[in-house]
Amino acid sequence: MMVLASMVSTGTGVPVKEIPGSYGPPLLGAIADRFEYFATEGVDKFFKSRIDKYKSTVFKVNMPPGPPFVWDSRVIMLLDGKSFPVLYDLNKVEKKNVLTGTYMPSTAFTGGYRVGVYLDPSEENHSKLKRFCFEVLKESRDRYFPEFSRAFDELSTAVGKEMGSSGKASFSTQIEQLIFNFLCRSITGADPVTQGLGTSGPSYVTQWLTPQLAPTVSSGFLPKIVDELTIHTIPLPFWLVSGSYKKLFNFLQTHAAPALDMAEKEFGLNREEACHDLLFNISFNAFGGMLIMFPSIVKYIAQAGTQLQKDLAEEVREAVRAQGSLNGRALENMALVRSTVYEVLRIDPPVPLQYARAKTDFVVESHDGLYGVKKGELLGGYQPFATKDPKLFDRADEFVPRRFMGAEGKKMLKYVLWSNGRETDETSADNKQCGGKDIVVMVARLFVAHFFLKYDSYTIDQSSSSVTFTTLKKATA
Repeated sequence: MMVLASMVSTGTGVPVKEIPGSYGPPLLGAIADRFEYFATEGVDKFFKSRIDKYKSTVFKVNMPPGPPFVWDSRVIMLLDGKSFPVLYDLNKVEKKNVLTGTYMPSTAFTGGYRVGVYLDPSEENHSKLKRFCFEVLKESRDRYFPEFSRAFDELSTAVGKEMGSSGKASFSTQIEQLIFNFLCRSITGADPVTQGLGTSGPSYVTQWLTPQLAPTVSSGFLPKIVDELTIHTIPLPFWLVSGSYKKLFNFLQTHAAPALDMAEKEFGLNREEACHDLLFNISFNAFGGMLIMFPSIVKYIAQAGTQLQKDLAEEVREAVRAQGSLNGRALENMALVRSTVYEVLRIDPPVPLQYARAKTDFVVESHDGLYGVKKGELLGGYQPFATKDPKLFDRADEFVPRRFMGAEGKKMLKYVLWSNGRETDETSADNKQCGGKDIVVMVARLFVAHFFLKYDSYTIDQSSSSVTFTTLKKATA
């Protein structure tokens, strides 16, 4: 095998192993693995049982959705922090059409265009679209702080009313409005609530996202066997959600006109394509990611207990008093807030699965050994296992808010991988790391800061899968 020969030539003397695992018989193997993944084992147990079976964190397996969506569901999974980063090595892998693994939703959902996330950096439009993304973020920078403050005040008012009327409040429901309104207002300067979408924007986004992701996730409310016979078997067509998508597209086409002018004049992009790409970045990437991240922040801080909440409140208020307001300087002086956010992103990354395709034969190294990968094979990584690797992190399965504080803590940031790259890496037009990586972390920190300026402490319903406040004590100092 070519990879074995190249390894021997390096003189390391370490044998290259064949990757363990099995894809099973054609068609039946993929369906069986999918049923175990969703129905009988669940995601974590699905991977853990195979790690135990093969005595390896690198193995072959079929990944959803499988037939009839795709007929080749074969993937080499990388489930430790040492092998996982090869998914970012563009000398060895390519990222064309692999955002959702073996399956890619129809381009009908994005106006007939392959938006930037599905492009490999070697494709010309990738650089144009990503530089356009950077410029949009740059032009919006003066609106981030005031628009987030405005959106948080709206959320606080809504949560307060719900608490007053029923004694509890659904954070998971209210956060949708905060995220969508903040993103639209900061990026376009227009208010979706009063300028075309009302309060329906988040539901339009959810409607558009659902059929694209349905083949790769559980519904959460249907029996498992019904999921298998419906959303995991029958593609949901774009026309079901075309009306919702058109409303979102029209909003951006009208209110993001200056950004779209820039896309045409400065980057040579087709105006319509740029609008579809911008909508995808706002709705799929930013809204979808934050919709997972913010509830996770609330959940993990609540589970950590009252002392962490007290410490966060003290740090936030002291930093704001020193600067006179919640501004960039104040935010930079909140070390515990920063570390807490990074720890949430480590323990519960918003995008758990990442993929890449080998563009050459090479050797991947895990803690267990060296494995030969052939050109054309699809590689996948389940990030929660990579970022909870006990050989890299002490108390890897525990939420440790101060983990990333101090000089030694900062060194561990290279193992935080939520952004399709290491946290210590820089996003650029030449790689696939999240273009808004630094903005996402800043906004997460802003959320924690605003929360503990407004409230002293809170509790949530620990028995619920969604985040519901059961107590919420307003700030007294």
